[in-house]
Amino acid sequence: MIHLPKEETKLMVAVHGWSGILLGLLLYAVVLTGMTAVFAEEIGAWSAGHVEKQSAFERPIDKIVRDLGARTPAKYHEGADIFEIGDHNLGVFFHRHETDPDGTFVSRGVYYQMDKEGRIASEQHGTGEEIFGPRNDDALSHFLVDTHVRLHVPDPWGLLLTGILGLAMLVAAISGLLIHRHLFKDIFTLRRKANPVLVDRDRHSVAGTWSLPFAFILAFTGSFFSFFGTIGVPTVAMAAFGGDVAALNDAVFGNPAKPDTRPVAVGNLDRIAADSIQRTGEAPIFVAIENFGRADSQISSFHNPKAGDIEPITLLYKGATGEFERTKPSIGTRPSAGGTLAAIMSPLHFGNFAGMLSKAIWFGLGFAMCYVTLTGLRLWLARRREGSRSLEWLERTVSVIGFGLPFALLVCAAAFFIAMPQGSAVFWTPTAFLIASAVAIVAGILLPSRVALDHALQIGMGAVMIALPALRLVMGGPGWAQALGAGQPIIVALDIAFVLAGGWMIWRLLAARTQREDTPPSLLQPAE
Repeated sequence: MIHLPKEETKLMVAVHGWSGILLGLLLYAVVLTGMTAVFAEEIGAWSAGHVEKQSAFERPIDKIVRDLGARTPAKYHEGADIFEIGDHNLGVFFHRHETDPDGTFVSRGVYYQMDKEGRIASEQHGTGEEIFGPRNDDALSHFLVDTHVRLHVPDPWGLLLTGILGLAMLVAAISGLLIHRHLFKDIFTLRRKANPVLVDRDRHSVAGTWSLPFAFILAFTGSFFSFFGTIGVPTVAMAAFGGDVAALNDAVFGNPAKPDTRPVAVGNLDRIAADSIQRTGEAPIFVAIENFGRADSQISSFHNPKAGDIEPITLLYKGATGEFERTKPSIGTRPSAGGTLAAIMSPLHFGNFAGMLSKAIWFGLGFAMCYVTLTGLRLWLARRREGSRSLEWLERTVSVIGFGLPFALLVCAAAFFIAMPQGSAVFWTPTAFLIASAVAIVAGILLPSRVALDHALQIGMGAVMIALPALRLVMGGPGWAQALGAGQPIIVALDIAFVLAGGWMIWRLLAARTQREDTPPSLLQPAE
């Protein structure tokens, strides 16, 4: 039991309510898109029809990178980043670090996108911000991730906004914990036959209590990512390195060694990739080469955590010989508690530390957080609804965002399927989202009641979910037999999940309609 004096309890209730009201709708948008972004990789494979299972690092890449290095100006040999794009194709970015006249630290160079045969499919010149954007085959997954990370607000304001929202979630979680007088009792209390307001309050408390640990983790790690680059790095660079961000990065993330500018060919990258796979059990997710083509070059191979672990793995190799040097921490030159804590932030935030199992758990907890946010807003409004219609506009706003946002995300997925074969998915994915959002807003203005608005948006969500798998197949996506034969069961699983979820939503709405005359209206309709 948690005992607080009466006045402090009232204060905590006020803090809990207003922290949710002031930033609740934006927080809902961040958590909802984060819930889907957990499966961004799987959604990308499902939506684009990717059926290749072999990593690009399990195929020969040494000659490809050497040839690219030979055609790239030497001024961009300061670093070479190697990673996967699309359907396990290769991306290579040769670059150097610069500080723009406005003081912005950038990486400028040449970005090569390779096809399946190792030929150059695209060559782009510019800074990382200019050339790393959505492609036609990943426009949907890129849109989902960017919505979660910065709400499509320009840097650094988008990251600052999501960081503030993370702090708001932390405030709501702590205040919500403190106002629970019987915490463990509330975990199991569901009065199904009570007044509808009490039923919804119980559901809100149960979902919120069970997801409290997740809320703390999500809020803390999300705020860390948002403030790390926007506030933390510039502040530390100014305090300890005279504002030199490049020097800070070299000290914290680099591999300090005695400079040796003699030209020496890089070691065999195929052997390095094979050795890293043998040591970690899986292919790298990223390979970075410092001082490409020099005697002092070093190669870092980045890997996901091993089974049963949560900390990512970084292997360091001598660039000139390809000889394994050591396993290095993600931050700093020596293992430390701070470095380990920083390294586990990403696995904890995105839930990818235990494969599909941890992702599924994170998705479920994210869904619970969305439910808690939406029901919390509805409960706050219900307590102020009696005898006043002045907050009806806010009730409709909650419905428009609560159901209109997932409706718009589903519509932009449908638009992606239609536009990708035409090569215009980068344009139509966000455009369809804006159009669907406008439809939801207009419905919120024109429909006669909030209940009618909720039903209309939920029917739209259910219909689009049922239609997505058929649309994917009609537009040339791989069938179930092909997907299973290629070792991509996630395509089949997502098809089934969308059909079941959409069918369940519509069925619940139809079932609720038959009971509406005998049942008092609830804060949330049964399908929610």
